[in-house]
Amino acid sequence: MQFFDPSILQSGQYHDWLVQGLILSLQLTAASFVLALPFGALLALMRSSPNRLLQGVAATIVEGIRNVPLLAHLLFWYFAFSELLPEPLKMALYDSNPEAICAVIALSLYSGVHMAEDIRSGIRAVPRAQVEAARSLGLGRIAAVRLVLMPQAIRIAVPPLLSQTVNLWKDTSVATVIGAAEIMYQAARVETATFRSVEAFTFATLAYLTVSLVISLGAQLYQRRFPVRTA
Repeated sequence: MQFFDPSILQSGQYHDWLVQGLILSLQLTAASFVLALPFGALLALMRSSPNRLLQGVAATIVEGIRNVPLLAHLLFWYFAFSELLPEPLKMALYDSNPEAICAVIALSLYSGVHMAEDIRSGIRAVPRAQVEAARSLGLGRIAAVRLVLMPQAIRIAVPPLLSQTVNLWKDTSVATVIGAAEIMYQAARVETATFRSVEAFTFATLAYLTVSLVISLGAQLYQRRFPVRTA
């Protein structure tokens, strides 16, 4: 038997399975990032607030989520969360794509709390004089945060946020445990059907490596094009 058969990766049913898995992994990453970023920004603002109650609530959420393994989050949202829903919502979830939906929820929360710490570091790096100057010009507290503080904080936090995006992309592989048909799920499916593990998992490995390198390259180009200035 041929050690490596590239035809499996070039065309045919097994090729289609792997490509479908790659597309779903990218969709999970994109959807989770879109939800995680504003969630992380909200938590960062709460933790940076002078209000002790908001600080405490945000700190509890961050510590409670990031100190539980991602696998446990996925299993909770897939197996336990649905049982807590009213019957109509439960049926609606089951009638859609529960594996992908629960994976996005878990990935969004897990990545969001890590992004929150990166954004909070960006907020702390912005000189307080920036916000004070905005307030002296007549901007309210919310407007000063929205128009002056957060744009600078996000810009400072872009490199670590892109690093978190790489982690998010790789973390989508864990969604295979709840049956989400992403790359690893489809690679295992191909291996089971063909016993061609080398080809199937080579595709998965190269896909993770390629996307990770593209995101990392984007982070480097961004840093060169927009170097951080806090003065």
